[in-house]
Amino acid sequence: MARDKGFLTDLQIRHWIKAGTPLAKADGNGLTFTLSAAGLAGWILRYRHGGRRRELSIGRYPDISLADARGIATIKRAEIMQGGNPAADKQKAKSIAAKDWTVRELVKDYRAKKLVSLAESTQVSYGRHLKRIENRLGALTVREIEASDVIALIEASSLTWGESNMLLITTKCLFTHACGKRLVNTNPCHGIMLSALLGERPPKRQRLMLTREELHLLLNAGMRKRNSLIIRILLATAVRSAELYKAKWEDVYLDEARWRIPKSKTGPAMDIPLAPVVVGWFRELREMAGESAYVLPAWTRGRAARNGGDTHVSKDSIRETIGYWLDTDKPAVRRFTPHDLRSTMKSHMRALGVPRDISEMCLNHKLSGVEGIYDQAYLLRRAQGGIGKVGSISCGMRGSASNAVPITVVKGSSRA
Repeated sequence: MARDKGFLTDLQIRHWIKAGTPLAKADGNGLTFTLSAAGLAGWILRYRHGGRRRELSIGRYPDISLADARGIATIKRAEIMQGGNPAADKQKAKSIAAKDWTVRELVKDYRAKKLVSLAESTQVSYGRHLKRIENRLGALTVREIEASDVIALIEASSLTWGESNMLLITTKCLFTHACGKRLVNTNPCHGIMLSALLGERPPKRQRLMLTREELHLLLNAGMRKRNSLIIRILLATAVRSAELYKAKWEDVYLDEARWRIPKSKTGPAMDIPLAPVVVGWFRELREMAGESAYVLPAWTRGRAARNGGDTHVSKDSIRETIGYWLDTDKPAVRRFTPHDLRSTMKSHMRALGVPRDISEMCLNHKLSGVEGIYDQAYLLRRAQGGIGKVGSISCGMRGSASNAVPITVVKGSSRA
């Protein structure tokens, strides 16, 4: 009679498994032995919770013996009597485990789903800091990360205030992505203040204007030929350094004396007519570039190899070239950056009496207010004359000022 009531024995179970017939046999109080058509034997606990029938999978037989299954069932029944729902708890734990990503997995998902949609320069900046996050926190699970881990990451990186701020922003964006996926409920970066860690942000460096004497020393510096050509082109065209080091030969039309700057986040595409002397400088760079598609190809084979065999110089190359000249030759020139060459051009135009709105047009800055909707064709004609004056200065220090030709932009274009 005991067997008819469902109390099982190990001998019965082994017999059923050997027979291989699918079945479900109750052991009593909800504990049931099951055997599938595939021959998988296991234990489930049947119970009621909230007026509904529930089932909890306890485990496989013989991994969990009959005695062990009865012991587990007793514990689970006690939880049920106290209002618990062990089947729901197990499902929730399984769901959590499925989402218990490591930081490295989170970074990979962020790169695939969010980073690719950002501007190229942002991808580079965020990508640099994502590597730092992976190196220090990659093996930890996302749920383990706390504010103290983020603070330790920032302090251990020993970056400048600006780069530390970008690291914090990148980390915050990464964990906002985690919150969106419900991997975590709160962002560990919330409430972190960089000023409390590193002090207040240092004052921003002011742009400077190189004097005529400094320009003379710069344009006659004993640099390598390619470096010298880079400096002269930056001064003669007033482009941003990124526009030059990323330039491709497909956009430089030497026979037409024209350089096409592609559309970017700073604004629409623009055309820059090139003075004869500047065309000559580009032809020299063309010979140096060899078969590269870039005006300024990578200086090292390693960088080219890491980027598919052909790429441009790194974003820091021009700045480092200037710094090396200043540190090595120690000329009577204040320390400056590539962008200061644009500031120098603007300042010299103002010193020569060129109106502010015209100098802004020469650098292709976007005008605001009434100036922004002023007669654009008129401003562009005025800008040609203003930029020509500074062109006379920069080219005249290397040779005849007659080589200076005004630089214009496509009508209606504007860049911040």
